[in-house]
Amino acid sequence: MARPLSNPMQGNWTSSAVSILGCAALLCGLTQWAPAQAITIDSANTTGVSIDRRYAQIKPTNVSLPTAQIDARGHQEILRTLVAEQGFAMRPLPKGKKGLSLVANGKLTPSGEGYISEITEKGLSVKPGDRVVLSNIKIDRDRIVIDINGGPEHHHDFLRHIQIGSSQQMHNVVQDDGEEPAGARITLAFSKFVPEVTPAQLKALLSPLISFDMKTPVQAYTDTLPPRLKDAILNHHVMVGMTTDMVLFALGQPEAKSREMDGQMPFEEWIYGHPPQDVNFVRVNGNRVIRVEVAKLGQPLEIFTKDEVEGMMTTEGRPVLADASAHDTHTIQLGDVHRDSDTQAPTAPPTLRGQGETLPQDKDNDGALPGGNRERTMKPVIFPKDTTKDPANTVPAHPAPAPPADEAPQPVAPKSAVPADTPPPQ
Repeated sequence: MARPLSNPMQGNWTSSAVSILGCAALLCGLTQWAPAQAITIDSANTTGVSIDRRYAQIKPTNVSLPTAQIDARGHQEILRTLVAEQGFAMRPLPKGKKGLSLVANGKLTPSGEGYISEITEKGLSVKPGDRVVLSNIKIDRDRIVIDINGGPEHHHDFLRHIQIGSSQQMHNVVQDDGEEPAGARITLAFSKFVPEVTPAQLKALLSPLISFDMKTPVQAYTDTLPPRLKDAILNHHVMVGMTTDMVLFALGQPEAKSREMDGQMPFEEWIYGHPPQDVNFVRVNGNRVIRVEVAKLGQPLEIFTKDEVEGMMTTEGRPVLADASAHDTHTIQLGDVHRDSDTQAPTAPPTLRGQGETLPQDKDNDGALPGGNRERTMKPVIFPKDTTKDPANTVPAHPAPAPPADEAPQPVAPKSAVPADTPPPQ
């Protein structure tokens, strides 16, 4: 059943959250193709957009913490119990020295778009459901720094740059294999100081990020998913929109694969089962399922193309409050605004005047506008008269020469302001 493909499969399906505030320049272009659509912006929350639930803010824990500060004995107990302890990642963990910062019984930093940016910039260290090892724990005054899977830094970083030996042959003090560290880091922060927590309490505080329960790999992975998606995988059911990891956890490795082309789009067909059993044809593009066909003996072929997973894996950036008036929202209408000419008046033209403001040159007319302003009647535009061809304004090309000085006209005495018929004074 396998069919060869001349070109290897390419393409990758990605999903990211886009901030609405960053799309202001895009709104003008959207009006050309998106009529009768609207975007609502919440000015009180710039991250109130749908994002992947794996990067959303966590639900804070509720662990009772001691009031006394940790001592040397508690310090050693944590190191002895938790160093080299294994668990399962409940969320993607980024690489890098910064890592994730979790406040005890509080929130996670970064979250939302900042979380996604950290993963994109530094790279992914651990996927949800992967087994992790606490490789190192450092307790400072008000925080506990936990390195995962070797941590994000080289061990003996300073000694890696030192060599010893003779001038003929030098040896590195610490051998460097050339590989960059790929571990993660979690910082658990407290308010004033690290309290005298037990290893069990520390595990409970880290539970939103790492689960220390005994689980199988399938249980560890499905515990990071929404309930409906978890049930589908445990019941060996494949839905459109699943990732290849979800398909492998649900049905295992396919019995056969074929690579084909649908127009310009390459895809893989994963085939499970053989007659008289049910046969599943799972079409994969990149790392996502785009089509599922189920062939049952004696029944028509069932075809599924609607994405059922996208809505499950996204969540709102903030919870919906009961009091809707608490939100400061603004709706932007995209495209042409359609109105009912029988019941709705035309929209007033744009103006720079304030509400109810009038100018002295405004005249009353019947063109009243909403808000108390009145529309000024547009008069014809009067252009200035063309006087370029008027002889009085025409300058001769060769002006006449000035008369000689002896022939210059004599100045005329100014006339008296006294009338001519007025007798001279006595």
